[in-house]
Amino acid sequence: MEVIVSGKSHRMLFLNTLAFTVCFAVWLFNGVMVTFLVDKGVFNWGPVEIGWLLGIPILTGSIFRLPMGMLTDKFGGKWVFGILLLFCSIPMYFLGSANSFWQFALLSFGYGMAGTAFAVGIAFTSVWYPRKWQGTALGIFGAGNAGAAITTLLAPTILAKLTHNGIDIDQWRTLPKIYAVALLSMAIIFLLFAVNKKPENQGKNFKQMLLPLKSVRVWRFGLDYFLVFGCFVAFSQWLVPYFVNVYEASLVTAGLFASIFSLPSGLIRALGGFLSDKMGARRVMRIVFITTIAISALLIIPKMEIQSPGKGIQAAKSGTITFSSDSLIRVGTKDYQLEQIKTTSDNFEKTFSILPAKDSWQTPVVKVGDSVIKKQLLAEGTTRIHFQANMWVYAILVMFIGIAWGIGKAGVYKFIPDYFPNDIGVVGGMVGVIGGLGGFFCPIIFGYLLEWTGLWTSCWMFILFLALICFIWKKRVVRSIDQDIDPIVVDDID
Repeated sequence: MEVIVSGKSHRMLFLNTLAFTVCFAVWLFNGVMVTFLVDKGVFNWGPVEIGWLLGIPILTGSIFRLPMGMLTDKFGGKWVFGILLLFCSIPMYFLGSANSFWQFALLSFGYGMAGTAFAVGIAFTSVWYPRKWQGTALGIFGAGNAGAAITTLLAPTILAKLTHNGIDIDQWRTLPKIYAVALLSMAIIFLLFAVNKKPENQGKNFKQMLLPLKSVRVWRFGLDYFLVFGCFVAFSQWLVPYFVNVYEASLVTAGLFASIFSLPSGLIRALGGFLSDKMGARRVMRIVFITTIAISALLIIPKMEIQSPGKGIQAAKSGTITFSSDSLIRVGTKDYQLEQIKTTSDNFEKTFSILPAKDSWQTPVVKVGDSVIKKQLLAEGTTRIHFQANMWVYAILVMFIGIAWGIGKAGVYKFIPDYFPNDIGVVGGMVGVIGGLGGFFCPIIFGYLLEWTGLWTSCWMFILFLALICFIWKKRVVRSIDQDIDPIVVDDID
């Protein structure tokens, strides 16, 4: 039976989106909190420990997405969502009492359940809209990803005020309690105003509900979502320590720049749903993959300074050195002018530069009284190339890749009601699990890559590799379709 869109549908979409926004802000809480605690010396955690603490809430919110999606299909979203919000408020409240890595990790595992709100909300939103509205409705719901920007933008400022800019550092413990109150308040609002509704086909048992997971298509969608959602989650947290360490930004400034990535990415998801409805999800995802490959290829170039042998000066004829300084060498009566260093490293940093900047100079290798022969080296050359990896340019590129991922998140979930209209909770839950695992594993992978390479841009090398795999797999699937099929039909296949 065709679902009729009503005012109640829009009200439930609003409530689902609002609750998801709160949950997403909670889910990525550690990105700011852990960075603050390490930066202020409250805890002495290294890159690997930080990676684990960023990843643990993501792990919880990922692995439980499938069962939470199934429960939503079985019992309806009102009670599942409401109880979820209540549950997450408890470990979040007690986080304010944590005094060690393991306490922090255990409580993070608890409130990380907030990440399962996505599977709950996807299943609960889809039952209120017909198929032709699914892309747009789920895209609007997915705009709750902007909750990441709420944390990265506001939490550093709140921490600064609570701790009086680090003077009363122990007041950081108030922030988790504020988040706990937000969860509790949202739970009460949701339970009071939400209307419960379940899919019509719920005569299935749990074993029958899992049957769609045999389809390879589910796992391909999952890999795509690992990129566009999992990496979005990872960078929503990873960008804060990135800006602090690479550009020596304050925590507040780093949070602002991280929100430039996460806020547009979250809000643009609604547009991604609309475009997927109009253009087709396959075309949308192809553009997303190409954009990701292009931008990540630019972002892998690190902020660096390279010094290399350059053009030297050789004697034009034999003779004796009669004068030698940093600017001039005289052989007999012939003078050789030396290039001088023009720009210091500090001056390179003070200028706004997009492209690499070059400086070169020459240093004498002979002294007065030396006899030299023709073509003998008089002064060695040095060339220095400085790449600023300008912070504003970096932030803009990161913003664009975030926008691409925001559109891609909606594109992936447009596929699900098209191919699995009666199993959205299960399939959406599993795709969400795989995507969420990206948010868990990526910070850990980034931490290890940073340890091994010493390059902060190694995270973008990983993104480039992953995007290429997704693009090639999608392309091979389309090419494997029977060439006799009408090209227009082929173009609509995922």
